[in-house]
Amino acid sequence: MSKHPERWRLLDDGIQWNTPQDHVDAHEDHLEMSGKKVSVIVSYGVNQAGKLMLSRKIVWPTLRTIPNDTHGSLIHDFELDSMPAIWINGHPNMNERPICFQFNGLLYIRSKANEGIRIERTLFPSTSSKSVYEKIVMTNTSDQAVSIQISSSLSRKSVKGVSGIYLIEVSHDAASEYRLGPQESCQFSFRISARHLQEKDIRMDVRQEKEQRSNLIRQMNQNLRLETPDPVLNQMFAFAKLRTAESIFETKNGPMHGPGGGRYYAAIWTNDQVEYAGPFFPYLGYALGNEATRNALRLYTAFMGPDYQPIPSSIIAEGSDIWEGAGDRGDAAMYAYGAALFALSSGDRAVAAELWPAIIWCLTYCEKQRNKDGVIASDSDELEGRFPSGSANLSTSCLVYASYVYASRLALELGYGEIAKQYVSSAQELYEAIEQYFGAVVEGYDTYRYYDGNDILRSWICSPLVMGIEERKSGTIQALLSPRLWSEDGLVTQAGDTTFWDRSTLYALRGLFVVGATEEAISYLLSYSRRRLLGNHVPYAVEAYPEGNQRHLSAESALYGRIITEGMFGLQPTGLTSFICKPRLPDAWDHMALRSVHLCGREMDLIVTRQGGGMELIVSDQDGFVKFEGAVGTAFEVKK
Repeated sequence: MSKHPERWRLLDDGIQWNTPQDHVDAHEDHLEMSGKKVSVIVSYGVNQAGKLMLSRKIVWPTLRTIPNDTHGSLIHDFELDSMPAIWINGHPNMNERPICFQFNGLLYIRSKANEGIRIERTLFPSTSSKSVYEKIVMTNTSDQAVSIQISSSLSRKSVKGVSGIYLIEVSHDAASEYRLGPQESCQFSFRISARHLQEKDIRMDVRQEKEQRSNLIRQMNQNLRLETPDPVLNQMFAFAKLRTAESIFETKNGPMHGPGGGRYYAAIWTNDQVEYAGPFFPYLGYALGNEATRNALRLYTAFMGPDYQPIPSSIIAEGSDIWEGAGDRGDAAMYAYGAALFALSSGDRAVAAELWPAIIWCLTYCEKQRNKDGVIASDSDELEGRFPSGSANLSTSCLVYASYVYASRLALELGYGEIAKQYVSSAQELYEAIEQYFGAVVEGYDTYRYYDGNDILRSWICSPLVMGIEERKSGTIQALLSPRLWSEDGLVTQAGDTTFWDRSTLYALRGLFVVGATEEAISYLLSYSRRRLLGNHVPYAVEAYPEGNQRHLSAESALYGRIITEGMFGLQPTGLTSFICKPRLPDAWDHMALRSVHLCGREMDLIVTRQGGGMELIVSDQDGFVKFEGAVGTAFEVKK
């Protein structure tokens, strides 16, 4: 690991970047914020002349364009000069120089301009309408009166889409002129919105919109609160919850959690939404997140026919079309794993009964893909052919193994004892086949080949660790953390390459905790978190590089959250009302807690403290508390 430069510093409720005032430090970054009907990617920073750079890429997922494909959301870019112009004493505001940037779920920019004017901008999306807001406060810090004027109040553009004409509008609520005496301020707001031609516009109410956005941030900060001695980890986890939860869009086929990134909206994937994000929402206690997951799982059932054709990788365009361009990526495995884990974690018998037929269908499909060596074949994996994966890859088989384990627990809860036994037996057979087929010495490490013929280390050798397969734990950990795979940005996808996808890094960090490599896990997790939270591209886990320019896709943040829930705290449902907590308390810490955890139908606090050579777990809820004591590495079983 290397020491990463840190541009940002930690605040009590967010992060801040103070720009040097004695020299120019040119830098630009981007982050995404989302609401139910809009998403905005804000690019911001300081240019070579020390002036503010600010632009917005705004996406309206339910305003579908032609062709109405995966990327057919209405999208428009708004540069700084395309917004209403601000005039200071009759001159355009062309010399705005940032002082600092802050982020806590809203983006704040503080700048100084000519004539002693200080400008404070607050940017955020509406939580419920198709609007993005920018609140502006201008303060006269000079000893002379200053005139402020804003250009005409409305600009409009029309675009033809699937359901007619869409109107894109930029408007503001500013007065025609403000006369500011010394130390006086004025405030007004810009709004960028879009709507159908025949749709009635809504009244601009920036105060209410900002409060609604702030309420969502407060809710995410309150639920599933992480308390550790490391404030960077606590804040990174808090932001991960927000990014995961905000990216849910209201569509004609119900709420859809979407990856984002300027390309992926009003659509669902078996990996991003079902495998990655779905199992995290029950812990967060976010009703809309659970509803979006159930909706995604329901939408896929229409493709589970009696002839066992592969389910599509993605259901797109508000549920009106599909994408399956990479063939079978192991999508049924992803679905079975995510659905079974979601059902157990929810602790809701009705949800479990609803999902059970689909879980059986997916596992039956996977069984039909078992090859002569006993592992599960698929055309590709979640990387969709970007890197070779053979006819059977390690990820798909590991997902099916875990699916059998969770489905067996679910079967017992639903009264299907014989099916439970069958799934336990299938899991054991697949466990042995994974070892025989994928177990190998690769580049000198006693680990796994990713597919038959693979002789180069791959990042997804972490999959067995995540699923609790420890046969080659030592060699796999050494391989993952070796210079062949670990880089400044985490794991490269393939040894000798520079391409990285955060999702495998996030899986690997979780896997290290799961198998008890706590000191390695915490060291690399803290290094990764500082880079993502305080470095040059903040404040979330990213998708990939060079592809996508490190987009802030939402499901990657869910995977970050699961490092804490399923990794560090070792949470794993064993039934609808019972779970295991296997805390991995780092040696340098004497305590950690996860509060307002929603799991198996109850809300509780989990408090872990070091006690001599062992540890103590307190599980506290509205009915009281239960205390557990044991050695380090103990799996405490908690029952309702």
